[in-house]
Amino acid sequence: MSMFGFLGEALAHGAQAIAPLFGTAAMAAAIVLFTLGVRAALHPLARAAARGEKARTALAPQLAELQRKHKGNPERLQKAMADLYAKTGSSPLAGCLPTLVQLPVFFVMYHLFSTGGGDLLDHTLLGAPLGGHWTEALADGGVFGPQGLVYLGLFVLVAAVATWNFRRARATMAKTPQPAAGNPAMPGMASMAKVMQLLSFGTLITVAVVPLAAGLYMVTTTTWTACERALLHRERGRGAAEAGAAAAPGAAPAAPAVAPGSAAADGAPGEGARPAQQRADRRTPKTRAARQRAARARANSQARGTSEATSRA
Repeated sequence: MSMFGFLGEALAHGAQAIAPLFGTAAMAAAIVLFTLGVRAALHPLARAAARGEKARTALAPQLAELQRKHKGNPERLQKAMADLYAKTGSSPLAGCLPTLVQLPVFFVMYHLFSTGGGDLLDHTLLGAPLGGHWTEALADGGVFGPQGLVYLGLFVLVAAVATWNFRRARATMAKTPQPAAGNPAMPGMASMAKVMQLLSFGTLITVAVVPLAAGLYMVTTTTWTACERALLHRERGRGAAEAGAAAAPGAAPAAPAVAPGSAAADGAPGEGARPAQQRADRRTPKTRAARQRAARARANSQARGTSEATSRA
């Protein structure tokens, strides 16, 4: 039995196990659950790729500065960039290796759901065959027919995820210094970055031409990727914020000791008097009526103090 036949049989057994919960859609649910399980197992590699991307992003301002500095000298620019990567222990391909390791797994899964294994493609999802295509659904009821609605739901989900990915990619590109145009060290990187932002919309075409089982896989793995990147980006932003908070002064420095006879000790507005003055300013009433009440209270207090001193004398 081939590897794809073995995986197909495993999915068939899994579908039988969850059939009481999902009924005739058990095989479709097994495809989704299997995809989620594989992506969860590959999550450590995704985190490693994110760390590599973070390293490249951190070096982006320095690389942009080197490109401006050595704009007319490609040899000096390449040497300066190589020295920078050697100094920081990074590389232009940091994080790419974990991504490449995942590609064979994605290829196997895509081939499994495209060609089927066992009787995988003989099942249905809400009446739409898992081995069927969108064109067949259009011929059997049109866009809003029973089968067409299944594909329409997949298209809506893919379009939403693709739009989210596109907006996040544009925001990230806007915050990251871009390589100078015509950079000999990274030719075509600017154009490639623009094209990469649109790749998510290519999933719409893929779902339209592959069997429904492969479309379910594409929708599931694309949604997982979007959520995973959002989570890793959030953790990276939180880590940067904590690092910035650690670098910033956590509290105001203590006031220096005041020597007797110094200007601060004599009541001059020196450094030692500033915290007290600031506290007094914070206690100062803000409204006119409050200031008038405070002035009357101080006047009455002074009057009582004067009368008590006179009586004691």
